[in-house]
Amino acid sequence: MNLNFPKLSTYQWSCANESQQFVVENPATGQIITTIQAGDATTAEQAVHAAQQAFKERWGVLTATERSKYLLRCADALEKHADELATLLCMENGKPVQDARMMDVEFLVGVFRYFASIVDKLPSQFYDRGSMYTTVVHEPYGVCCGILPFNWPPIHTGGKLAPALAAGNTMILKPGEQAPLTVIRTVEILQEILPENVVQVVPGLGPEVPQALVNSPLVKMVSFTGSTAAGAAVAKTAAATLTKTAMELGGKNAMIIFDDADFDQAVRDALGGAFFNKGEACTATSRLLVQRGIYSQFVEALAAGVKQIKAGNGLKPDVHVGPQVSKAQQERVLEYIELGKSEGARVAAQAQLPSDPECKNGFFAPATLFADVTENMRIAKEEMFGTIVTAMPFDTFDDALRIANSSDYGLTAAVYTKDTLKANRAVRALEVGMVWVNNYNRSILGTPFGGIKHSGYGREHCIETLYDWMTTKTVNTPSGLGAIPSWRAVDQIFGVKSSNGH
Repeated sequence: MNLNFPKLSTYQWSCANESQQFVVENPATGQIITTIQAGDATTAEQAVHAAQQAFKERWGVLTATERSKYLLRCADALEKHADELATLLCMENGKPVQDARMMDVEFLVGVFRYFASIVDKLPSQFYDRGSMYTTVVHEPYGVCCGILPFNWPPIHTGGKLAPALAAGNTMILKPGEQAPLTVIRTVEILQEILPENVVQVVPGLGPEVPQALVNSPLVKMVSFTGSTAAGAAVAKTAAATLTKTAMELGGKNAMIIFDDADFDQAVRDALGGAFFNKGEACTATSRLLVQRGIYSQFVEALAAGVKQIKAGNGLKPDVHVGPQVSKAQQERVLEYIELGKSEGARVAAQAQLPSDPECKNGFFAPATLFADVTENMRIAKEEMFGTIVTAMPFDTFDDALRIANSSDYGLTAAVYTKDTLKANRAVRALEVGMVWVNNYNRSILGTPFGGIKHSGYGREHCIETLYDWMTTKTVNTPSGLGAIPSWRAVDQIFGVKSSNGH
């Protein structure tokens, strides 16, 4: 396992322009891992043409069973490199290596096996329409691209690549510039298995590379994960050429804890839902809505947990949370902490920053619990994407649902109550794409992942995803069982044609 990088890292689609360079830092120490020579619009277009040729000559011509075998080999290869990928992810993203191995890399391997297992077993569609037999076939789009964020690189890589490849598409990835190395290494491993240029990666600085990919007339589908503002910009660009898009965007997720909930379980899940992955998760439960009768007790119990969160270098086994991914993200989170104070929220608890000297220049922000938050505060409405959670009391069922649904986002929610009917009412009333009842286990491979409202559209990680990466073709064939109806003018001009063709 060689994780030593040269001072300047260049790749297949790097350009020669020195202005297109960016550094990748270890956020736990602030030290530079390497400088990336990025691609540009020209190299991105070259990658598109290479992908088009690969689709026409090497990948789109394979059967679903043949593609399935390739994906299984990809999963095996990725599994062999699991420790390397987890360590690399920890180095560039900051998340603890144990979490990277257990969650990110495990999902990456699993999602390739999942789509390999179903792509050649999709149910067929056949319609007997009397004189006509109709069948429905699903075909790949061709060249597609995935634009990735920095927070779960293996998950987003696998979540886009596996179904796209299974469907028969070729794929170009543009990784988040804060943490591109795990994506690049993953693609390198896959390129050892797959035919040439079936999967490629183009690292980029700023919007130039993604704009070039989205603007290309050869790119037929774009899958984006990231902020709502950036996703809207991508969708607007794609709309000019009517390119299909899928959007997995932000979240401001509510965890509703009723006074009849399993109190201890709710406290445990609130801590995990808020601070797992250092809060850099679109699924983070950053809004805790707690019924007033247990509110003070709940805040006190959660505060005790927050104070015990240990931050540090994720390569050390006793660390719970790592740093924010970049200096800019650290500053953003610290600004929200100060904003919460200025808005009148009470800091109920903060975890300690790491005392390890190697972390003195790391991008850490303290895990922070704000109590007595009101729904009009910015910290209660905006996606902070960091180590901050807010708690606010509510009185009635209707109050809780109104507050939860007041967000522009609609990704996830959780409901804690021992009353099954109450839980079911809440589930149906919540304006989100995913709901958890009395748990917040986000390992959901094989089930639809995605949101509504400003959280985007499309579903990932499930059989529906596979259909999203394919276009539908309806094929109509004479059955020989009766005449096929024709326009009356045709019959009047040429005469009525009998069912036997004479």
